[in-house]
Amino acid sequence: MSQTLIRMENISKFYGRIRALHKVDLTIGEGEIVGLLGDNGAGKSTLIKILSGAVPASGGDIFIRGEKVAMKSTTDAIEHGIETIYQDSSLVPELSIARNLFLGREPLKRPAFLNRMDQEVMNEVARDLLKQVGITKDIPPVTPIGSLSGGERQSVAIARAMYFDSDLIILDEPTNNLGVAETQGVLRFVRNARESGHSCIFIAHNIHHVFQVVDRIVVLRHGGVVADDVDPNTTTIEQVERIITGVSD
Repeated sequence: MSQTLIRMENISKFYGRIRALHKVDLTIGEGEIVGLLGDNGAGKSTLIKILSGAVPASGGDIFIRGEKVAMKSTTDAIEHGIETIYQDSSLVPELSIARNLFLGREPLKRPAFLNRMDQEVMNEVARDLLKQVGITKDIPPVTPIGSLSGGERQSVAIARAMYFDSDLIILDEPTNNLGVAETQGVLRFVRNARESGHSCIFIAHNIHHVFQVVDRIVVLRHGGVVADDVDPNTTTIEQVERIITGVSD
């Protein structure tokens, strides 16, 4: 059994009188790929935003390798080895591929106090990473993100997570609006992440994609966990759909 990497306990979130999450527990093992499923409004996005430091929890605790941590910002999450790839890729369309890969973490030329970005290093790393994530076209690293296809943008976001060697990679609807080949590239990345020891939380409306790559499925409904140990190898898609909708209750 893998060691526990992330443990979220009694996580609650209120927006005024609206309860988005109620005492949610979630654990992620080292090298484990967990599918997070639920209908719209189930609380999936809120939960990962709390884990990624994008929004504060109203209550509850987060532990990383047994140590309690405070997620006050996305910078806190990144420093704790958590990288999030949202369905909009969280990229800046006007900036180049290389700049987006290093956004906020740009290498500097010596002497560092002059605060000059090392564009040559960023370009070299970008070329190598694009090949690693399966982009076969010769796309210059100075190409603006806005000129890339949806799949290529996702690949750049994934490459960023790979380069900074995150312990946990959260993928929020990474296959949305992608073609077949681009989707297979994302799924291949998730499989490779497990083999290289990374943990992943995989969120997708397409249950077929989830079943192809995850070790375990967690289901949220109305802000609470209704199943947290669904084995995709012994459970059918139809059974999971019934859990999501509540028909199985």
